[in-house]
Amino acid sequence: MRVKLTLSYAGFLMFAGLLLLAAVWLFLLRHVPDRAMLINPDDGLEGDLKGVFPVRSALLGVFAPKAAAVLAFLLVFGLVGGWVLAGRMLAPLTRITDATRTAAKGSLSHRIRLPGRKDEFRELADAFDTMLARLEAHVAEQQRFAANASHELRTPLAISQTLLDVARNDPTRDLDEILDRLHAVNARAIDLTEALLVLSRATQGSFTREPVDLSLLVEEATETLLPLAEKRGVTIETSGDIAPAFGSQALLLQLTTNLVHNAIVHNLPDKGTVRIETRTGPDTAVLTVENSGEKLSPQAVATLTEPFRRATERIRNDHAGAGLGLAIVRRITEAHDGSLTLTPRADGGLCVVVRLPAPPALPRRTPDQ
Repeated sequence: MRVKLTLSYAGFLMFAGLLLLAAVWLFLLRHVPDRAMLINPDDGLEGDLKGVFPVRSALLGVFAPKAAAVLAFLLVFGLVGGWVLAGRMLAPLTRITDATRTAAKGSLSHRIRLPGRKDEFRELADAFDTMLARLEAHVAEQQRFAANASHELRTPLAISQTLLDVARNDPTRDLDEILDRLHAVNARAIDLTEALLVLSRATQGSFTREPVDLSLLVEEATETLLPLAEKRGVTIETSGDIAPAFGSQALLLQLTTNLVHNAIVHNLPDKGTVRIETRTGPDTAVLTVENSGEKLSPQAVATLTEPFRRATERIRNDHAGAGLGLAIVRRITEAHDGSLTLTPRADGGLCVVVRLPAPPALPRRTPDQ
C-alpha cells in the first residue's frame, strides 16, 4: 500500500508538472512569432534586411532541456516525498495491524489508543478498541460460566456417587430413602441441563420471530406457578393491557416464567407479593415484574444477570433453581434486541422491566385488495 500511494503521489505530481509545462509552452507559442527578421542595428528600423531567424525552433531548443530537468526533479521529489508522506499516513494503520496480530495470539487486554485528531483512522482504532473490550469481557464471562457450570454439574454427580456408595457399602440402609434422594438430585441435574440448553439457544438467536402477546404469556406463566406461590404464601397480582411483542413465543414464555418464578422464590417468607404489569410503549412492549423481599444493594443487583450468581442474602432451597434464571432472561432479551433493567425496591425486593420490540407495522391494504 505504501508503494502504491508513493507511485500515486509521484504520478499525480508528474501529471501536474506536465500540465504546467504544457500551459507555459502554449503561452509561448501564442505570444512568440514563428520567425523574426534580422536587420542591421546601425541602420535603424529602416535598415537593410539581413535575414530571417527561426524563433520557435530556437525557443524549443532552450525550453525542452529545462522542461526535462524539471520533470526529472519532480519525479525524484514525488517518489521521495510520496514515500515519506505515505509512511506517515499509514502509520496508524500499522499500529492497528500490530494490535490485530496481538489479539490473534490471545492477548485481548491490548489497546491501540491512537492519539491525534479524530479522522477515519482514529475512528477505526476506537472501534477496534471497543471491540477488544467487548471481546475481553465476553471471554471472561464465558470462562466464569464454564467454571461455574462445571461446578454446578459436578455437585449432583458427586452427590449421586456418594449415595450409590452408601447403598453399596451399607446393605441395611433404607433403599427407598436413597432412591428418593437420587431422584431429587437427578431432577436438579436435568433442570440445570435444560437451563443450559435454553441459554445456548437464546445466545445463538436461531429462532423464528412472530407476533406474541405478552399478556397471554403472563397469564400462562402465573397459572403454571400458582401452586408454588400458594405454597410459599405469595400473592400474585396481574394488570395491564395487551402488549404485542415480536419474537419467539417459546423463548418469551421462558423469559416470563423465569421472571415470575424468580419473584416467587426470592420473596418474603410469608405474605409476599408479586406484581406483574404489561403495557405498550413507543414501538415496544413492556413487561414489569415487581416482588417484595429482602433489601438488595445496587452492587448485588448489577450481578444478578450473570450465570450462577445469586445475591448473598438469598437462601438456597429446593426451589432456588440453577442460578440461570435471570441470565436466561438477559440472553433472551438481548436476542430479541430488547432491553432489561433491574432496580432494587426501596422497601425490599426487586423490580424488573423488560422492553421488547413491537411487531412491524403491516402495509395497509387498498380497497381493491
